[in-house]
Amino acid sequence: MKRSLILAGGGIKVAFQAGVLQVWLDEAGLKFDHVDAASGGVFNLAMLAQGMSGARIADNWRNLNPRAGISFDVSELIKLGYAESLFTLENFRRHVFTGWGLDWDRIRASPLEATFNVFNFSSKELEVIEPAQMSEDLLAACVSLPMWFPPVRINGQTYIDSVFITDANIEEAIRRGADELWVIWTVSDKDEWNDGFVANYFQIIETSAVGHYRAILKRIRLNNEAIDRGERGEFGRPIAVRELKADVALHYLINFSQDRLAETVNLGVERARQWCREQGIPLNHTAPAPVETPVRSSVAFTEEMKGYVTFGETDFDRGYQQGRKDDTFLMFHLTISTADVDRFVKDPAHDTDDVTGWVRCDALGGQLPVQKGRFNLFVDQQDPAFKKMLYRLFFRDSVGNPVTLTGFKRVKDDPGHDLWSDTTTLYVRLLKGHVQEVDEKTTPELGAGILVIQPLDFLRQLTTFRAEAPGGTVGDRVSALARFGRLFFGKLWDTYGRRILSSGPF
Repeated sequence: MKRSLILAGGGIKVAFQAGVLQVWLDEAGLKFDHVDAASGGVFNLAMLAQGMSGARIADNWRNLNPRAGISFDVSELIKLGYAESLFTLENFRRHVFTGWGLDWDRIRASPLEATFNVFNFSSKELEVIEPAQMSEDLLAACVSLPMWFPPVRINGQTYIDSVFITDANIEEAIRRGADELWVIWTVSDKDEWNDGFVANYFQIIETSAVGHYRAILKRIRLNNEAIDRGERGEFGRPIAVRELKADVALHYLINFSQDRLAETVNLGVERARQWCREQGIPLNHTAPAPVETPVRSSVAFTEEMKGYVTFGETDFDRGYQQGRKDDTFLMFHLTISTADVDRFVKDPAHDTDDVTGWVRCDALGGQLPVQKGRFNLFVDQQDPAFKKMLYRLFFRDSVGNPVTLTGFKRVKDDPGHDLWSDTTTLYVRLLKGHVQEVDEKTTPELGAGILVIQPLDFLRQLTTFRAEAPGGTVGDRVSALARFGRLFFGKLWDTYGRRILSSGPF
């Protein structure tokens, strides 16, 4: 069986792809006979062809400052509608390629059977480039997206990104004998049309990329069905497709946040490990990647939520309404601390177990100290426009019985103005015992209801934010608060500002 790895395009969303490579190549030890890349995927293929490990490729993306690659094409901008492009790739060549340690001689000498895809606009043909032919100009040409970057001219020919023809040259992999296609796909295929030049441009990209991809997958399916019937099929042999697909909360091009880039890599690691477990692929090493930060900064804030629950009820709304009639009031007062802001903002789970405070409910015995707690801020679901904030509190009632309060805030852009209610409404369940998430479905429920943050309590909460940076400066504390704030408002942008730009750029 010959196995091809398909590094599909997706702009800088391929940072997710780099996280997958850390798991597939290093932790799972997977081997591939051929690797194909298009558009942004060529960055990862260049590093792979040079001999870098999956972890090195992932770290290159984690450590990338996206602002370092930005260079405006000032001489063209004054031409307005006749400008060749908005940006150039000069700073990408100067800072990013060198920062990643790309060595063109080593890439050209690579023993890896690999194919880079670029579109020759002069001949109107897709060209497949092998490592022995690769150069800095050709790699830049592979990602020269029209209007954003100028075309690259090589030997009198004009080259641009291949995305309008293919974002994953699966036909080339099949032509080279692939029996298995391992695809990492990050181009969005959700049914969401937004207005505006930027949104329209990338929706056209999605139309072309996803349309071509689905067409070849259909041909493979029909080929396999024909072979199952005893016929030859288009490709003459069965082709297996193993796909790891993700809708990533990172814009294809417009992003200024290194934290968000690192989070995307770590999301790739997390999803790849989960995918391998589901596929029965053993992992040799699953330790989290080390995070180096010169100053360990923390941010803490206090939150109070109040509402009603009903014991013996499992529906949130009914629990709240009946609890209000019966006056089964419940509230909590928590101090939540992110002990390491650097880890917190880059970890896709955005979790902390540094939660202290108390729960008050007369039906359970009054004010009861929280023995252990966990908080997750804006956890992406499969659709990054839908997020949850998660709470889990362990405490004991007045006679010593263990109780778990578990709850979530549902952050989703429904019709109407719902940002306030989404971020201040907590749907809670009370469970018997101290229960982890994996055991919730099999644990008896004691009750359910809803807690909310009142406007005055919210204003007080804003005054409780504090940052600490032991051994650091005032600037380190300000930076910690700023990074936490960018995470918070960036995640809100993903949900409520996506009509302007699909993901928060900061």
